[in-house]
Amino acid sequence: MQNNYRSKAFKSWLDKLQQESWQLELIISGFSIYGLSQAFGPLELYFNISQNESNSYLSAILMIALISCTVLLFTLLLHVILRGLWIGALGLRYVSGDIDYKKLNYRPKFDRYLRKKMGSFDKYISKLEDYCSILFAVSFLLIFYILSVFIVIGTLFAVAYLFLSNRDNQHFSLFIIGMTLSLFILIGILLTFLDFVTQGYLKKNKWLAIIYFPFYWVFSYLTLSFLYRPLVHNFLDNRFGKRLSFTLIPIYFIIILLASYNYNRSNYFSVLDDSNSFIANANNYDENITEKGVFISDASIPSKIINNSYLPVFLEYQDAIEDIIFDYNKSLKPQHDKRGLKSDIFTSTSQMIGKKKRDSLKIDYIKTLSSIYSFKIDSLEYVNPDFIYTKHNNNQQGFETVLPLKNFTEGKHVLIINRLVKKDSVFNKKTILTIPFWYYKN
Repeated sequence: MQNNYRSKAFKSWLDKLQQESWQLELIISGFSIYGLSQAFGPLELYFNISQNESNSYLSAILMIALISCTVLLFTLLLHVILRGLWIGALGLRYVSGDIDYKKLNYRPKFDRYLRKKMGSFDKYISKLEDYCSILFAVSFLLIFYILSVFIVIGTLFAVAYLFLSNRDNQHFSLFIIGMTLSLFILIGILLTFLDFVTQGYLKKNKWLAIIYFPFYWVFSYLTLSFLYRPLVHNFLDNRFGKRLSFTLIPIYFIIILLASYNYNRSNYFSVLDDSNSFIANANNYDENITEKGVFISDASIPSKIINNSYLPVFLEYQDAIEDIIFDYNKSLKPQHDKRGLKSDIFTSTSQMIGKKKRDSLKIDYIKTLSSIYSFKIDSLEYVNPDFIYTKHNNNQQGFETVLPLKNFTEGKHVLIINRLVKKDSVFNKKTILTIPFWYYKN
């Protein structure tokens, strides 16, 4: 049986729910805060992993999830605090009733001021109730706003990738379609933002409403606003709710600004400095890569102090390395680049056969890698190092080699990693990283 929203029974039921809604708010807020606090750590971990693996698609999804979790967690915590204050105020009202300004016996100037600013205790409880109810609704509305922004930006990038990435004459029609769609989305973004900031002015103006309606209709589906539009318009017709929802936006910007501050202990040194002959970055030593979400930066050696007569060196795999290999050895560049987001379902049969051919190409790949990389410890140079492909700490993919240290004296040494870099069709040697270490025999 369907509920008739026009019936008196249904409206009476809603009025009753409104009176008891604070209990549901607290239950939902409590479970949500607990769930979000438990989910934040794993989301941050997977975000760091996806960034390290240069997985831009997964990074974007996880970034949306992290921002949404942060906004929702902060807003719900604020809601619980205010709702707790509201419950405390109700308990105090039961004990002492309303504020008795006569018993306070303040001077007339303060008495008039406090009566005007504070009013009765019931007014204070009523304001707290309004803040709590609106804040609870706004917390979920903000998530839809965040999703809308990312969906629109993602759509713009998708159009650019599908229609504008190929500008050959044979695809000129696709280019025109892509430019038209991109222009439509950009104008729609501007108009939607102006309508949001001006609180619906474009819908009120006679001529602007005609121009804006096609964009409004398309963006209502693009931003999923058809799911939460009643909430938005209910806020806009309520002065108190409109003021609170717009107040939260600058508060979030202030929080972001405050979160950007760091305490610097030195004018010259920072823990984020890259390794060189006199600075040791922790992310270039395997002994420091013990926690999940911490990754090797470019390259690493086992420790700051080496006790063996050999030095293992690990190079982190990066897309830039493979691009340089393709520039250096054109025969290795595939006709279709398989990097990026691909589906295993649509893997072609040709990729599952020819194992011997693929293995020979892998050997050429490693040989080319050895040609473009060289190492230097102090003044001794190592050319054409023998690499193997492997997984290192936290399943980090890369290439590893081992350098001999038998002829080195004990004390401090510096490992210099060089790589050939193409500039103006010429390959030149460039220092990629410098890692200091101490060598002491066992």
